[in-house]
Amino acid sequence: MTDLWRECSAALLAKAIGELCFEALLTPSGTAGGYELRFDDAVYAFAARRTAFGGWEVVPGSVRRGAAGILGDDVVEPCDDVQRFVVDAFRHLGVDPATTAGFLAEVTSTLAADVQLAATARPVAELAALPQAELDGHLTGHPWLIANKGRVGFSADDVARHAPESRTPVRLPWLAVHRGPAEFRGTPELSELAVRGHELDPATVERFTEVLREAGVEPSAYVWLPVHPWQLDHVVRVLWAPELALGRIVELGEGPDWYLPTQSVRSMSNVDSPGRYQVKLPLKVLNTSVYRGIPPHCTLHAPVVTQWLRGLWDADELVGSWGTQLLGEVASVTVRHPQLSRAGEVPYQWLETLGCIWREPVALGPGERAWSLAALLHVDRAGRPLVLEHVGGTDPAVWFAALLRALLRPLIHFLYAYGITFNPHGENVVVVVDEGGLPVRVALLDLVDDVNVSVERVPARGLDPDSDAPVLPRKPWAVLRQYVVDALLVGVFRPLASLYPLAPERFWGMVRGEVEAYRARFPGVADRMEEGSLTCAEFLRYPLNSYRVTLGYRDLAARPPVPRAGTVPNPLHGVEPVAPPDGW
Repeated sequence: MTDLWRECSAALLAKAIGELCFEALLTPSGTAGGYELRFDDAVYAFAARRTAFGGWEVVPGSVRRGAAGILGDDVVEPCDDVQRFVVDAFRHLGVDPATTAGFLAEVTSTLAADVQLAATARPVAELAALPQAELDGHLTGHPWLIANKGRVGFSADDVARHAPESRTPVRLPWLAVHRGPAEFRGTPELSELAVRGHELDPATVERFTEVLREAGVEPSAYVWLPVHPWQLDHVVRVLWAPELALGRIVELGEGPDWYLPTQSVRSMSNVDSPGRYQVKLPLKVLNTSVYRGIPPHCTLHAPVVTQWLRGLWDADELVGSWGTQLLGEVASVTVRHPQLSRAGEVPYQWLETLGCIWREPVALGPGERAWSLAALLHVDRAGRPLVLEHVGGTDPAVWFAALLRALLRPLIHFLYAYGITFNPHGENVVVVVDEGGLPVRVALLDLVDDVNVSVERVPARGLDPDSDAPVLPRKPWAVLRQYVVDALLVGVFRPLASLYPLAPERFWGMVRGEVEAYRARFPGVADRMEEGSLTCAEFLRYPLNSYRVTLGYRDLAARPPVPRAGTVPNPLHGVEPVAPPDGW
């Protein structure tokens, strides 16, 4: 286990150096043998290569730390200690010690999870055949965020039971909440009873109904919803104890189906009945920058946003021809805390502790398989990328062209034709492949939480689903395009380009080729494509890791936006476009 810990720590150290340099929090200088970072009391030397967007790919195991020895001489030794580096770097940057402590705890939690993943790792040849719900438990997490498995709030036992890498199925407890604080919403075709009947078998419905009768309450006066078992024990039975004691919330018992957590931890996939909905449940756990609750405005508006997007989707012949799916957030339950909801600007995590969203599963045809986009970036312990198993014997250029056709094309279309952007990072996109492993379409999820629209009113999208307050954030074109840039181009394609068997010029040229093909086919949106250009010389930098370093761990009334910090060069700007092979 000692060797495994050092191996994983060396890999996370390399990632930490590379990503902090990419975000310009640290600035390396070149040396005869590579690069170095000079701090007040330590020097880190390492080998690295530059990647797209000004990125740094540090070679694991190449890092050496130099510092003054006790006899006044310089001591230089191999370094695999990511924790030591974090403290050295943060002292050099003058980071508040409380922030250093919080970040170090998240890094250590991430490292422990990485060791668990490595200890149970399987070759990519075996992973390629796994269903999506099982494969998620083998993936290593966000490729950009250093502390991508921080999970502040989980104990070691919690991680062993509820983290994706534990691969431990759980049954979900169900609650009945009085209709005073609870509200069900669904798309027009879904009633509350229809969702209940879809998710629970008749015997379970009868069992839960009997629990309510025995509690001496009228069953029809209550809304039913699942709850994460951790949240029930750590939050609901504590924060909501008066409502439980007074019968405004009733524990119904566990549903019969087994669920596995996705990479996001709070979303659960039904492994007994995959045709049932995926369930998104709040967790009062800090992970990848924010607490993983569900804001009430998201639960309230998820079905109406789904219905609105579906109307645009179904009416668009191009989208229909591409087969792109929306995994609709078709029903929800919102539960507002009776006291905290009127207490003013309390920290947001206290207002997002109870509720749920039901999301549609991926629909697959005969011979089709699905996996999250994050799987493209997985590399096994032997150094083989999982993406090569998916490519198989197909020409890599043909396979990548199919992926761009299925993934990038609809994203570009909805960005410029409708002024709508999704957040297509690795967890928010499902890739569907045919029997031969060739991508045929994608499915997009997290609709209400991660969909933004242009400030400019675009006639093609009709009336936005607003009531008194805007449901969807409005952004200018130059900011709107950043969701494609940061989530997909930087967050997925930047690391993918280092793994994929195409020369960088060909890889990025094919990406630009899709953009130019769309520009040629739809000249009417030229102004939008110019204002929100994907081929400009540089993009704004939104530093995901530095966000935590500068923000710290203080409580806030709302999720803060990621701050801007300079710019990054765009690899699409100077590259020769490669036209899509289908003549699009």
